[in-house]
Amino acid sequence: MIRRSALATLALGALLSLSACGHDSAAAPSWEPSRAPQAQGRLGHGFWDPADPPVPEGTITPAAGSWDDVRPKPGYRVALLVDGVTSRSSLQTEVLRAAVEAWGASVEAKVTDFVATRPHDYVATIQKALDAKPDLVISVGNGLTDPVAMVSAPNLETPFLIVGAQVAEPTANVTAADWIGAMYRGEGLGLPAQYDPKTFTPERAGRAVRAGVAAVLTGLTGIVVEVA
Repeated sequence: MIRRSALATLALGALLSLSACGHDSAAAPSWEPSRAPQAQGRLGHGFWDPADPPVPEGTITPAAGSWDDVRPKPGYRVALLVDGVTSRSSLQTEVLRAAVEAWGASVEAKVTDFVATRPHDYVATIQKALDAKPDLVISVGNGLTDPVAMVSAPNLETPFLIVGAQVAEPTANVTAADWIGAMYRGEGLGLPAQYDPKTFTPERAGRAVRAGVAAVLTGLTGIVVEVA
């Protein structure tokens, strides 16, 4: 279990307040949820082992490029959560953000940014993203990890993808895409010993985004997708 920090307690309080009072979604795009299957293409050999399918909260290490043929159908809508709080990992967050936006442009997905600029805005920002009814919520930035873990649990109908980090106990709708050198798992566990900011390259971040989205689109959710 993640040790509850002051930030997590504050975020939980905000979540309860939002649940009780409702939300002002005037600033959020008016999207309608899609009901049609979202994936085009198939996973290539080596993305996962059919003889040893991933278990909930398990980790797979896809073969390079095995996700290349999977893309969303036209009109796919992504809410991109961005940790905009200045921190030691802000540069890494921007690399991840750019990778998501570049992927969205390459597949003609609609990507809308939701940026939290203060820690106590994390939960409200996630809720605004949910109010927009996207097909997928993607989160980048370490500060959002614990709030996403809390807000995603009661919103199982919405898939979440965390890039460059992971939650300690994901629900079935939360998938992570990261690599050795990333793998932040929330304030209670802190940075892993292998954490290395230099590993946050545009190329690696791009691979993580594409592999993670491919997993979500093909129903491999609630797991960690680890790329090289």
